[in-house]
Amino acid sequence: MNLVKHIPLSCCLLLGMYTGIYPAAGMAAGPLEPAIKDIVAGNEEARQSQTRIDKLDDQTRDLVQEYRATLEQTDSLNIYNGQLEKLIKKQQEDLASITDQMRNVDETQRNIVPLMLRMIDVLEKFMALDMPFLMQERHARLQTIREIMDRPDVTIPEKFRRIMEAYRIELEYGRTLETMSDTIDLYGAYSTVNILRIGRIALLYQTLDGKSSGYWDKEDRAWKKLDDDYNKPIRHGIQIARKQSTPDFFIIPLAAPENVK
Repeated sequence: MNLVKHIPLSCCLLLGMYTGIYPAAGMAAGPLEPAIKDIVAGNEEARQSQTRIDKLDDQTRDLVQEYRATLEQTDSLNIYNGQLEKLIKKQQEDLASITDQMRNVDETQRNIVPLMLRMIDVLEKFMALDMPFLMQERHARLQTIREIMDRPDVTIPEKFRRIMEAYRIELEYGRTLETMSDTIDLYGAYSTVNILRIGRIALLYQTLDGKSSGYWDKEDRAWKKLDDDYNKPIRHGIQIARKQSTPDFFIIPLAAPENVK
């Protein structure tokens, strides 16, 4: 009994807690209450700390996910920017090429316009030296081309096309058989006659009554009369050109070739 009296009261309380034996409600209630409050407060603080830690952990996971998403988006943007840089570079190259082409076009236009004017002059001189057929029609075509050349609303390609079309028509005259009515100067008097053009080999005329025929002399630049023997062949040629007779051979006068020196 004497030994028990020497055991501290706090040890008895702890022993009672482990053994399930508690002192009476009135025994040592005052000294335990602050300790219990401190324990409860510590537990609450620990719980709150754990809650804050959990929240921080959730925030950290969210930030990590956001960081990863940002990295993926950054990679996509880098790929897109790389492709965009290629497109921009290609567009810049195309723009430089177009600029060079426009510069070349301006230079080409400066060169081609004088060329077209010379082509028109050459065509006019050729017509003046050519056989006198369809002269009104041919001169009207040439005059239209000259007017087009002075029009700013007509493009250079269209002007060039019209010139080439005129050249093509003149070229076709040398490959075709054609007859037409025309009024020509016959020996100082104008008469309406039938004209027979055989390519550019021969240009013949015959009066409407078929009794007189002649040819265009390239050297003298004048109409000359033929013997009456040519009246029938020339009449036959006119019928063939009008498709009133089947194609056939007929005799025409031809100038003798010049001697080549």
